[in-house]
Amino acid sequence: MAEAPKPAAAMAAPRAGGVLSLSIKEKAGLFAAYMPFVKGGGIFIPTAKAYSIGDEVFMLLQLMDDPARIAVSGKVSWITPAGAHGNRTQGVGVQFSDNEAGHQARNKIEAMLGGALQSNRTTHTM
Repeated sequence: MAEAPKPAAAMAAPRAGGVLSLSIKEKAGLFAAYMPFVKGGGIFIPTAKAYSIGDEVFMLLQLMDDPARIAVSGKVSWITPAGAHGNRTQGVGVQFSDNEAGHQARNKIEAMLGGALQSNRTTHTM
C-alpha cells in the first residue's frame, strides 16, 4: 500500500523541529543578540539544545516594549557550544530567512538599535 502524501505544512517543518523564543527587555540585550554581519540579519538565541549549521528553525521574538511578537524563520549560521572561550553564552545564531518576515524583523531591530549599530561593544557572537 502506498504511503499517503504528507501535507505541505508537514514537509516545511524545520529539520531541527523546534521553536526558539527570545524575549529582550532592553537595548543593550538587543545589541548583544543582533547579528548585523550576517546577510539579511540574524539574531543569537541562548539555548542548550543541540543544532547544526543549516538547521531550519522558527523563532518568536519579543523585543523591548513592543507587545507584539515577531514570528520569523531562519537557518542556524552560528553555534556557541557550552564552555566556549571567554565565557560566551551557549546558543545559536540564526540568519533571518530572505522573505517578508525576515526583512521586517531586520528592519524593526535596526530601527530600535539606531546609532548603537556602530558601537564597538562586544556581543554574544563577536
